[in-house]
Amino acid sequence: MVCVVTGSTQAGMIVGFKVDGRASKVIGIDASGTVEQTREQVKQIAHNTAELIGLKMAITDEDIHINPDYAYPAYGVPSAETNEAMRLAARTEAMITDPVYEGKSMQGLIDLVKKIIFQLAVKSFMSI
Repeated sequence: MVCVVTGSTQAGMIVGFKVDGRASKVIGIDASGTVEQTREQVKQIAHNTAELIGLKMAITDEDIHINPDYAYPAYGVPSAETNEAMRLAARTEAMITDPVYEGKSMQGLIDLVKKIIFQLAVKSFMSI
């Protein structure tokens, strides 16, 4: 999971993970509020990087995953949930994050983990 705005970090990770079949596991948390533009930037940077390093595998649309759910209220403006995630990371892990990038990706990580844990708990309960 990585914050994505200009796309270079996520694109580099996608190219690096493509070799062992894990490119599609890189999840970008959009902080720009311009997810389609960001997706195109990631795609272009990943293609250019793959070409520069001689990667013999194509970067596909299926390799690029960007979650737009945490970019609110606007670029550079943290939401109450972003601030809460930043406080949790600081309090429990001594991890200081900024409100523009890592704070939003931390919010996304925490929220998605909660959703997965809830889904697993429901599945477990339903099997009883």
